Amino acid sequence: MATEKVFPMTQAGKEKLVQELEYLKSVKRKEVVERIKIARSFGDLSENSEYDSAKEEQAFVEGRITTLENMIRNAKIIAESEMAADSVSLGSSVTFIELPDGEEETYSIVGSAEADPFEGKISNDSPIARSLLGKKVGDQVTVQTPGGEMSVRIVSIK
Repeated sequence: MATEKVFPMTQAGKEKLVQELEYLKSVKRKEVVERIKIARSFGDLSENSEYDSAKEEQAFVEGRITTLENMIRNAKIIAESEMAADSVSLGSSVTFIELPDGEEETYSIVGSAEADPFEGKISNDSPIARSLLGKKVGDQVTVQTPGGEMSVRIVSIK
């Protein structure tokens, strides 16, 4: 039997997933069922775009519920005590400068389940995070990105 994937995440990340799951189960699922009921009342289902749309949304919602349940069940909470204080690790917030003369950028390294680049949270599986993990303040790191190589210098780790 295959082992299930473990999803490393912070406690806050897990709580966010639990809230999303609760919303999908208690609110969104009922809304979609109501849309299906209304669409059925329009008659012939073979040419009923409202019905098709509602059924597609239902499939998406149910799929997301299954995914969230799996992620929560297989969550591994990253405790602050597990994080190395002097090097980049899962759960760290790292600030770096792109060389030769880029601006400072700060990202938190989190598990893939809670990654959100727009909120400054990048997955530990991303090229940048993989290159930074284990490095220390002052280290110059070459990052392989889909757009080519990028060099950065680590300014701080929290």
